[in-house]
Amino acid sequence: MLTVSTVNVNGLRAAAKKGFVEWLGETGADIICMQETRAEPEQLTAEVREPEGWHTNLAPSSAKGRSGVAIYSRAEPQAVRVGFGSSEFDDSGRYLEADFAGLTVASLYLPSGEVGTDRQDEKERFMKEFGEYLAGLRERATSQGREVLVCGDWNIAHQEADLKNWKANRKNAGFLPEERSWMTDVLNGGYVDVVRSLHPEGPGPYSWWSYRGKAFDNDSGWRIDYHFATPGLADRATSAVVERAPTYAERWSDHAPVTVTYAR
Repeated sequence: MLTVSTVNVNGLRAAAKKGFVEWLGETGADIICMQETRAEPEQLTAEVREPEGWHTNLAPSSAKGRSGVAIYSRAEPQAVRVGFGSSEFDDSGRYLEADFAGLTVASLYLPSGEVGTDRQDEKERFMKEFGEYLAGLRERATSQGREVLVCGDWNIAHQEADLKNWKANRKNAGFLPEERSWMTDVLNGGYVDVVRSLHPEGPGPYSWWSYRGKAFDNDSGWRIDYHFATPGLADRATSAVVERAPTYAERWSDHAPVTVTYAR
């Protein structure tokens, strides 16, 4: 079996002080994709930067203290690539991919956006470039007999079942019609939403809850952390769980790890 976890750590240094290190020591995952690490490697303690038994690859943003993605794996990758060939986004700490035997795994942190601001324009530019890249990645993988798994914080809830308060968010970034349509195009282009395929009924399972108010206690969340896989790999998925903390106080991020096990 191959177990892969994805989690937005909301700052790796902060998460390490709240329980991430303990989670890392106990996880059964073979590969972990992280987003929003917000740290240079030298800013991390050794137990986080080079934990025993793990090969670590980090892609920080050129903007210090922002974004950042990482892939931790028990097996050493055959190759690692930062970015997806974008002159605008390759140094922004938003995409990292690693090759393993017959499989390419990627960690994605898609911009969150904000309606009516430059941040939404940035998100739309990213989506356009990245959508084209994903199509090419799938085509190359198919020709090489490889599978692809793109994990991460996509910052889009695809369907009404993917967020608690969908009616109130129809005009907000993360649930805009054009964002949802783009995600549909990605899925129609040869990728499978693995968690939804295993859990076809909603609502949820949610993976992000605001720190504000009682969102976590009321399970008023969003499902924005995904495993998007090529069909051959998706068909081998046997279980998918959101590792939701037992209590608000035990959270080490505002996101929870989304963990899927695949038959090899």
